[in-house]
Amino acid sequence: GCWSLEYPKLKSRIEVLEKNIRNFMGGDLEPLSLRELQYLEQQIDTSLKRLRNRKVKIQCNALQHFYVFERALQDQNNMLAKKAQLQLKEKERTVTEQQNQMAQNSSPLMPTFPSLTIGGNIQVMMRGSIIDEPDENQTRQNMRSTVVPWWMHDHVNHS
Repeated sequence: GCWSLEYPKLKSRIEVLEKNIRNFMGGDLEPLSLRELQYLEQQIDTSLKRLRNRKVKIQCNALQHFYVFERALQDQNNMLAKKAQLQLKEKERTVTEQQNQMAQNSSPLMPTFPSLTIGGNIQVMMRGSIIDEPDENQTRQNMRSTVVPWWMHDHVNHS
């Protein structure tokens, strides 16, 4: 029983809504009066304002998200640039060390000299400052085991 009363109301409502949709879409405007056209225009203007406000809000949120994302990318880029700079400095330091080692190991112009102890073995004790003079045999032994550079051979043999 209830459906028989509701059906005509719902059918009429659907027809009004379909007519409004056609009017909003710009169709079936000929039968409308000036007052109805002004009311329709006002409804469309109000709808456009809401639509534009919503669009602007979404765009602002998206921009805010992009600003945050941009800042995170800038921070990450700065961190990676610093890391690359440190790696470059470390590589330069390693290359410099290797070049220095190669120069020390292979330079014919600069022979390596043994460390020379002047004065032989001197032992100093904390209490009483006892100094042992080097043994003469020990000094000769140290001189024999000392490597003499090639350019000093003539001077050592003649003196």
